[in-house]
Amino acid sequence: MAIKTLAKPLLYLLLIGLSLLFLMPVYVMIVTSLKPLDQVTLSEMWKLPATLDFSSYATAFSKLAPNLLNSFYLVIPATILSALLGSLNGYVLSKWKFKGADTVFTLILFGMFIPYQSILIPMIQFLREIGLYNTITGLVFVHVVYGIPITTLMFRNFYAGIPDEMIESAKIDGAGFLRIFRYIIIPLSITGFVVVAIWQFTNIWNEFLFAVTITTSSQQPIMVALQNLSGSQIVQWNVQMAGALLAALPTLLVYIFLGKFFVRGLLAGSVKG
Repeated sequence: MAIKTLAKPLLYLLLIGLSLLFLMPVYVMIVTSLKPLDQVTLSEMWKLPATLDFSSYATAFSKLAPNLLNSFYLVIPATILSALLGSLNGYVLSKWKFKGADTVFTLILFGMFIPYQSILIPMIQFLREIGLYNTITGLVFVHVVYGIPITTLMFRNFYAGIPDEMIESAKIDGAGFLRIFRYIIIPLSITGFVVVAIWQFTNIWNEFLFAVTITTSSQQPIMVALQNLSGSQIVQWNVQMAGALLAALPTLLVYIFLGKFFVRGLLAGSVKG
């Protein structure tokens, strides 16, 4: 009994310790971003700033603002389109199965295991041919295509929990493919859309390889601009840390406000799938 009584506090202490260890880099980023450049040294990186200096945030924001807008222009349509296409695929492959559906599903999932680097050159050549190279539209297209496998998998598992009898009843009442999808499937899968949207938003926002190879200069998203912020000679670490925090803020806010729906949706998908 005494062991059980001690086990819970020890577990909490262990979790608190691991949390603090995990948050140590975040602490360094925050305190460094609030220091003037002359106070940023390796020996004093753990010390709190003697005076709060927010000029690094102003500098970082002024340099990153155009690229921040580029990221929103990229992430919002790419997330919506990949979620819609994934939901349609999941709907067809779970509720309107046809001959060879399992084979088609397997081939779609195969796209998840294709490394970015292996298709980079032909993809760039293709984008040049269709006039989408160095455009936000081209980046949207790439992320939508690359997002279809994972969104299809997530929605197929989610829709597997919807009773087939509900779909059959709708068919008997005269509802067709799109009508069932619009009035039955979508209202029942709001949690699934939230999970997929958070997943896609985070992955697309943080992606670097496609962004740096497909776009240049004014078309680049914020993650590429953040790398360029470091400069080539003297690195202003306070500005770099401030820029990194600003770049991470949108995804952080998404998880703060929608995190509970994300966990709930993942659990629902795991049980129903």
